[in-house]
Amino acid sequence: MVNILVLGGTDEARRLAAALAGRVGTHVVSSLAGRVRDPKLPVGEVHEGGFGGPGGLQAWIGERRIDVVVDATHPFAARMTASAVEATGRAGVPLLILRRPGWQAAPGDDWRWVPSLAAAAELLPALGERVFLTTGRRSLPVFAGLDGLWFLARSVDPPEPPAPRRLEVLLSRGPFTVRGELALMRHYRVDMLVTKDSGGEMTTAKLLAARDLGLPVVIVRRPPHPGGVPSAGTVEEALTWLEGTVGHVR
Repeated sequence: MVNILVLGGTDEARRLAAALAGRVGTHVVSSLAGRVRDPKLPVGEVHEGGFGGPGGLQAWIGERRIDVVVDATHPFAARMTASAVEATGRAGVPLLILRRPGWQAAPGDDWRWVPSLAAAAELLPALGERVFLTTGRRSLPVFAGLDGLWFLARSVDPPEPPAPRRLEVLLSRGPFTVRGELALMRHYRVDMLVTKDSGGEMTTAKLLAARDLGLPVVIVRRPPHPGGVPSAGTVEEALTWLEGTVGHVR
């Protein structure tokens, strides 16, 4: 029996768990951090609540006799990825990082790349007054001091203070459509879009809508990929890697 631990609640993590579920000689455990109140659960066994850092993850890997780990967390879950690298290295267990490709600008896009949320906050006053913020509810404190700007923040769960003084919160979960995003941006008369380079197709509609409206888009770059760790950009690539790493996965 090959025991596989899949880290993350991303669409890729769920699709990988579904692809592996029920395969002879394979048992999959999916780990969710528990930050979303009502997450979409993957197929099979689920571990919720994290591990308590690299040491806790290493111990859990040993206790559950995990043979291989796939880190399919969000591209900006840098802390979890660092823990996975350290824990699997100590445990002597193979690790694969499954990350969807980042977004690429196309003709007509007005994208402003920044290295951090703080850099994004510094740039906003020069771009307009009404901000469509899609960087997650935990990012709001970074923008809390920009009292001259109005924010529309979209997230799955309600944010907690501190937050911008002039703020409207829209609770919603993707995927979204270009038509819907165009209507939303026009209704709220936003001047700009702020997002992270999450990649994937579930939230690209906002980028296409911003292009159609001629709006500037401030995009936070991803954390760097850990050196020396194999990676895959798709679920299919991850399955191929698993087949070559543990022969029972086929």
